[in-house]
Amino acid sequence: MFGRKTPMSKEKDNQSAPEPAEAAAAQPLSPEQLDELQKRAAKADENWERLVRVTADLENFKKRAAREKIEAAQYASFSLLQKLLPVLDNFEMALVAAQSAQGDKLASFQSGVTMIQQQLKGALVDTGLEEIDAIGKPFDPAVHEAVSQQESATVPEDHVMQQLRKGYKVKERLLRPATVIVAKAPAETPADTE
Repeated sequence: MFGRKTPMSKEKDNQSAPEPAEAAAAQPLSPEQLDELQKRAAKADENWERLVRVTADLENFKKRAAREKIEAAQYASFSLLQKLLPVLDNFEMALVAAQSAQGDKLASFQSGVTMIQQQLKGALVDTGLEEIDAIGKPFDPAVHEAVSQQESATVPEDHVMQQLRKGYKVKERLLRPATVIVAKAPAETPADTE
């Protein structure tokens, strides 16, 4: 214990030495220091008020954006429905005409229905709908749904030989794949192998 401090003596040293913060608090502040502290407190209050305003603005923005998103989802089909209403009207008129269609009127009824189909396609194309042309194209599982394969000597293997249901895309996004039958090479008959 010659000259070494024990843990007990360290505690006594720590208790007797005043902390720097305590020492500063014990001394009176000069007018310059007091003025500086008041400026800093005013700046802190100003920053706090700004933070509260910005936080409130952010919360209001989030609520408004969420409300607009819900409204956009609810009314997303509004313009499409406006384009389809005339088509619906024409179909209703065609049904009335179909009840009295006989002979020559049947041909005009068919041309009327064809015109309505073109009107409907035009309305859908205006909204971004695009048909997937599958016949004769190589089979692509990203846009085609194969339901079967058939042997064919005229259509190349792994190409679409028949389309059962059209597929559609909306602005490069697949809406519905085309349902297709894919060609495969004809099986070899026993006469071909000899």
